[in-house]
Amino acid sequence: MKRKGFLLLVMMTMTILLTSCWSKKELTDLAIVSAMGIDETKDGRFHITLQIINPGNVAGGMQGGGGGQSPPITIYSASGDNIVEASRRASGRISRRLYYAHTNLVVVGEKLARKEGLNTLIDGLDRDPEFRNTSTLVIAKNSTAADLVKTLTPVDKIPANKVLKTLEFTERKWGENVKTSLQEVMKSIESPGRGAVVSGFRLVGNPQQAQKLDNLQESAPEATLRASGIAVLKKGKLVDWLYGKPARGTVWILDKIQGTDINIDWEGRKEAIAYQTVRQKTSVSAQVKNGQPHIAVHTRVEGDIGDMEVPVDITNPKVITEIEQSVRKEIKKELKTAVERAQKNKTDILGFGEVVHRTRPNQFKKFKTEWNDVYFPKLDVDITVEAYVRRAGLRNKSFLSGVKENQK
Repeated sequence: MKRKGFLLLVMMTMTILLTSCWSKKELTDLAIVSAMGIDETKDGRFHITLQIINPGNVAGGMQGGGGGQSPPITIYSASGDNIVEASRRASGRISRRLYYAHTNLVVVGEKLARKEGLNTLIDGLDRDPEFRNTSTLVIAKNSTAADLVKTLTPVDKIPANKVLKTLEFTERKWGENVKTSLQEVMKSIESPGRGAVVSGFRLVGNPQQAQKLDNLQESAPEATLRASGIAVLKKGKLVDWLYGKPARGTVWILDKIQGTDINIDWEGRKEAIAYQTVRQKTSVSAQVKNGQPHIAVHTRVEGDIGDMEVPVDITNPKVITEIEQSVRKEIKKELKTAVERAQKNKTDILGFGEVVHRTRPNQFKKFKTEWNDVYFPKLDVDITVEAYVRRAGLRNKSFLSGVKENQK
């Protein structure tokens, strides 16, 4: 009986303690922020632009009262001496509590990134317990963050999702951009002698037109958002933009390539054969010889033949070997270009210093303070590439080879 009485008392006590809802948040009281844009005003203050979701318009299409239309998002903005003040000031313009737990995109204006850098604003975002440091960070190329955040996008009703999905698929299929979270940028900046990379996004077209619903009612919108290069950050500040082969070579070395296309020349014709990567792995190792650091980069790639614009007998093993050698040469050239560009900027965005620090911690203490300015620009980097052709698609014999034979 005593045991039953004790259990009953415990259950009653637990019932009393577990029924409270002290931290409840009613959905009707929240303004869900999907994206935040951060710019610098003329007087040096922070200007934030908040992309807030209109739940009814997203769920039921862009239906508005009186038979009209209304956008799936609403924009609010405010300025302050810091991010916190600007956010608090913005709350005076909206009837709901700003809710940042679902903010999955942060856009920084190019002017702010070059002049002040990201360090100060990152600290403010990271301190907020509601804000997720897994949010994706991008830099607005040749425009303000406000212009990007205000842009309405077709297909994806919420513009923040358009940016995130574009980064995800271009990283997977092309490899000249990289999806970087706030947390990853923080780790790169904090790492000894390390620079950071952040993808750029730009607004193509008229910024005023991009904010109108009329823009979405066209099959080819006049204004749209597009991934544009990789931003190079040194000590948190924007110092350079990478495009094309230097950008893709950087992503190769960072081992973040998921898929891409390598075009090679054949029989005097430029970019005659397309090689599609399927699996790839890049490893970086470091040694210290005679007091100087040395880096070795090894990349292994497997892929398929995607297109041939000249007659090629790929049933011949020697031809496959020649194609593989050409692919290796092209990839090595891109990796070398990426290293030379990083060394020219005196910014170790490739993480070589981190590798030396991890494998030779005692010796790295000597290089640490002057790594970016003295040791990294003169670093000896040995690049090795392995490339293999695994498949040729649905046909072995080239269609053009068959056409050539029938014309004889």
